Amino acid sequence: MRIAVIGTGYVGLVSGACFSEFGTSVVCVDKDAGKIERINRGEMPIYEPGLDQLVANNVKAGRLSFSTDLAASVKGVQAVFIAVGTPSRRGDGHADLSYVFAAAEEIAKSLDGYAAIVTKSTVPVGTGRRVAEVVMKARPDLKLGRDFDVVSNPEFLREGSAIEDFMRPDRVVVGTLDGAERGREVMRELYRPLSLIEKPVLYTALETAEVIKYAANCFLATKITFINEMANLCEQVGADVQDVAKGIGLDNRIGKKFLHAGPGYGGSCFPKDCLALVKTARDAGAPIRIIETVIEINEQRKVDMADRIVAALGGSPAGKKVALLGLTFKPNTDDMRDSPSLAIVPALTAQGASIRAFDPEGMHEAQKQLDQIEYAKDTYDAITGADVLVFCTEWNQFRSLDWARVRKAMPGRVVVDLRNIYDPAQVAREGFAYHSIGRAAAFPA
Repeated sequence: MRIAVIGTGYVGLVSGACFSEFGTSVVCVDKDAGKIERINRGEMPIYEPGLDQLVANNVKAGRLSFSTDLAASVKGVQAVFIAVGTPSRRGDGHADLSYVFAAAEEIAKSLDGYAAIVTKSTVPVGTGRRVAEVVMKARPDLKLGRDFDVVSNPEFLREGSAIEDFMRPDRVVVGTLDGAERGREVMRELYRPLSLIEKPVLYTALETAEVIKYAANCFLATKITFINEMANLCEQVGADVQDVAKGIGLDNRIGKKFLHAGPGYGGSCFPKDCLALVKTARDAGAPIRIIETVIEINEQRKVDMADRIVAALGGSPAGKKVALLGLTFKPNTDDMRDSPSLAIVPALTAQGASIRAFDPEGMHEAQKQLDQIEYAKDTYDAITGADVLVFCTEWNQFRSLDWARVRKAMPGRVVVDLRNIYDPAQVAREGFAYHSIGRAAAFPA
C-alpha cells in the first residue's frame, strides 16, 4: 500500500515514519522546502526520542521519502493523510482550519484514482463533511464514495513517547460516513499490523470520531486541573497531594495517570483543544461549563507559580538570581507551546529578578520567546550564583542532583519544586528551604 502524508510537523512526521515501519510506502509532503532539505539530511525539525533513527532506517529501506510536490505525491496512493496545523484562531479561540481546507483542495486537484482522504489533524466536529464539500467543489467530477471517501483518524500521541504510542496504542479511532466501506477497508489494511498484537481499532461515524479526540484531551486537561485544585486544598489543611493522588488513582474508575500536581498544563494540544471545544459547544448551543472553568483555572495557575517563587524569596524577587531548570511544557520534547515557563519568566523579570535557565532540549525554541533571560550551558552552570533554584520541568537529569555541589555553587538556600521531583525531608536535610506543590514546606533543622 502507498500513502501520502501532508504536513511534516509533529503528527505528520511521526505518523509517516511509523506507517513506513509497518511496511507501508509513505511520502511525506511539506511546502517548506528548507524543512524537507533538512529532513533529507537527517535533521529532525522536532525533538522526539528515537525519531531520527526511525526515519533514517525507513528512508534507507526505501519505504519513506519526503517531497514538496503534493501533486506528484498523491498520484497512485490509496490514502492521503492531512496532518497540517490547526492553531487557535485569534479572536474567538476556534481552530483555524484554513490549512486543512487548502490541503483538501490541492489533494482534490491531484487525485488520479480512488483514495481515502484522512484527517489526522485535530479538527472540530463537522470538519470531515466540509472537507468532502471542498473536494467536490474543486473537482466536480469526483463523487463521494466512488472516487474518494473522507475519514477521521485522530491522533493520540504524547510528545516524548509518540513512537511507542503509535506502535502500541490504547486504541485507534476511525470515523467514516455511512456507506464508506471502501474507506474503512483502506484503514483496516493500514492498521492491520496492530491487529496482530490485539490493539483495538474503533470504527465510528465521522462526527463521533471528531468528538472523541476533543473529549479525550479535554477530559485529561480537566483531570490535571482537578488535582492542581486538590493541591491547593492540601496546602491549606496539611495533607499531601501525592498521597491523595495515589489514593484516588488506585480506584480503577479514576486511574493514576494525569494526577500529578504541578504548574498547569501546556503544549500543543490541551490549551488549543479546550478552547476549540468550548467554541464548538457554544456554537452548537450546548456550552460545556466545566471546560470553560478548566481553561480559566489553568491560565491563572501559571501566573500563580511566579507568586509562589516570590513568596519563597521573602516577598520580593528584586535583585535576586533565579536558577530555572526546565523550560519546555514537559520533558522529552523541545515544545515550548503554552509552557508554564512562558508565564513564570516574564512575571519574575518584571519584578526585578534575573533568571539563568537550562533545558536539555528546549533552549533553542525558548530563545525565540524568552529573550530577557540568560541561558546556561548545563544544570550546574544555571545554578551557579543563584539565590533560588526552581524546577519547572521534570527532566530525568534533574532528579538526582549532587546537593553538595549545589550548596557550593549557589549562595541561596531556597528550592521551589513546581513538579514535586524531590522528597521534602531529603532536601531539607541538605540545608535548603524546600517549597513544592500540595505538600508542606520543609526547612533545615
